[in-house]
Amino acid sequence: MRVVGIDPGTKSFDIFGLEDEKIFLDESIPTEEIDRDPDRLVKLLLDVVPIDVVVGPSGYGISLKHISQITNEDLFQIVLVKDDDVGLAVLTGLVKLIKKMKDTKLNIYLIPGVIHLPTIPDYRKLNAIDMGTADKLCCAVLAVYDYSRRHGITYDEVSLILVEVGFGFNAGIAIEKGRIVDGIGGSKAGLGFLTCGGLDMEVAYLLGSFSKNILFTGGVKTIIGDDKLTPEDFPKVAMINERANLAWEAFMEGIEKMVRALKTSVKNPKAVILSGRLSNIPEIYKEL
Repeated sequence: MRVVGIDPGTKSFDIFGLEDEKIFLDESIPTEEIDRDPDRLVKLLLDVVPIDVVVGPSGYGISLKHISQITNEDLFQIVLVKDDDVGLAVLTGLVKLIKKMKDTKLNIYLIPGVIHLPTIPDYRKLNAIDMGTADKLCCAVLAVYDYSRRHGITYDEVSLILVEVGFGFNAGIAIEKGRIVDGIGGSKAGLGFLTCGGLDMEVAYLLGSFSKNILFTGGVKTIIGDDKLTPEDFPKVAMINERANLAWEAFMEGIEKMVRALKTSVKNPKAVILSGRLSNIPEIYKEL
């Protein structure tokens, strides 16, 4: 079986194809390019047909649905951008891409986010939307599969916490006995590289008008005041710059607090698994 998955990230859209556990497609396209020219990704898919199933870019997620059945309401649920808001490349590009993909004859499905799962108790969903986007859900499933295979145990013996350290956001997912039971999404977690993370409600009140852009600001780059800062340079700058060190401490402690919070939902996690773009940076990986 030939399958392709698309991860709509803040920095890039990543496209990955497998055929019987062999990689046949592994591409990354900058998010701003997708916003300008979504046909580029569509062409990439059409160039590698036949494809049995494509897991399309699903944003915050919807109940499992074929792309041919996607409505305007579904598109809103996927990006959660109000009509009077400008939006950002990752969100506007995502909508453009889904509309383009809908015009193809490819077998594409949009998938749920963490909050849509019946394995999470309803009381944990109160006053929540972002418990983990659809791509975070996929990472959690992969973590269960990988941990099970490496340790020679069944899925229902896997209990762990997945920590995603992404370019824009951090997130955490609690897995108990092979099932996802809780999640803290990037807009609710601590300080991220781009995002301010979960806001004090009094801060939100004083901000006045609240645009989607706020979700992508207030993080490490904003605190340091360097819009050109890369994740790779963050650890080096934190050693010599006071504000950068402040951001470093907040960034790391935010992740630790998130893990400790999720241990309320999974009593005896056997591991904490790291994933995401920033987890590949040696200094960040070592500190975590």
